[in-house]
Amino acid sequence: MTMHQTLEPARPEALVRATRLQFMEADDKDMLRAARDLTKGLGEARPGIYWPDMLISAGLGYAGIAVTILAEHLAIQIVAGLVAALALYRALMFIHELTHIHRDALPGFRTGWNLLVGIPLLTPSFMYEGVHTIHHKRTQYGTIEDPEYLPLALMKPWSLPLFVAVALLAPLALLVRAAVLVPLGALVPPVRTFVWQRFSALSINPDFRRRPPEGDFAGRVRWQEAGVFVWSWILIGSTFVIGWQPLAIAMGVLSLTALLNQLRTLVAHLWENEGEPMTVTAQFLDSVNVPPPGIAAEIWAPVGLRYHALHHLMPSMPYHDLPEAHRRLARELGAGSTYEGANHPGMLVLVGRIAKSTMGKRA
Repeated sequence: MTMHQTLEPARPEALVRATRLQFMEADDKDMLRAARDLTKGLGEARPGIYWPDMLISAGLGYAGIAVTILAEHLAIQIVAGLVAALALYRALMFIHELTHIHRDALPGFRTGWNLLVGIPLLTPSFMYEGVHTIHHKRTQYGTIEDPEYLPLALMKPWSLPLFVAVALLAPLALLVRAAVLVPLGALVPPVRTFVWQRFSALSINPDFRRRPPEGDFAGRVRWQEAGVFVWSWILIGSTFVIGWQPLAIAMGVLSLTALLNQLRTLVAHLWENEGEPMTVTAQFLDSVNVPPPGIAAEIWAPVGLRYHALHHLMPSMPYHDLPEAHRRLARELGAGSTYEGANHPGMLVLVGRIAKSTMGKRA
């Protein structure tokens, strides 16, 4: 299939969308070439965008939590809590950018993000660095070795609500990990190994086991672990000074943030692969773009994540350049192209598609 070739229509008014199964053995090389050629001039991470975006998001999030805790009226608490959850969600999603940008591209940004967002939210960058890159490896995406892949569309119907609901427990689990498991692991090596392998990665594959950190990365892990340990006990200690309600409210806000992220994860891919290795094109078509028009996707898939399929074509492309890259590719390749096959209208349609697929499985 070439770059400008359209698929045969199923009916006069509609075009058949390209699918993962069509490209399991061979890539659409014209699309891959177009992605390379049409995005020249893009790809430089700009500090003037990254820093203000992250700082404003984090500041708004923490201010929202403060208002939620201090406000006396329920309506104000609800609005402030929602704003805080959305703002912290956006701030937290910069962890995804940290796994892809060159280490010298944004001096100080990784450290600043960890101090302002990662450690306060008990989710330091090491929990994603070295993990997410496996998800992008040509021979490991969608296989049993992929920490971020489950064939959700092929699982039982009850698996979807369970997958989403378990995210509500994430803040509590992170607090227990930082306050109890990290110091216990420092004293008991087998516990340290267990915690690192099973509870030190933002993964959804229960069979994934993380390898030990090495080199400079091991040093970053140590100071970030020390940071979340100290902060976790500051949070716990605060309950003896100002009571348990402020921490409970903050944890509730962060549970909503975790829920939003899990919903986004649910529709980041079509989850239709049964474990076989895929071409880059097949991986692209198993992933999801939710491009404009509409601003809703910018809220539930912030920091470029509404272009998740495009991100799988160009993993190192900074989030602020993805909209322009998408416009160029969509304009050049057009309707009916392979590229158009990864574009979807919204979250509800995607959830419905996955849910419908699971309905064919026995409960």
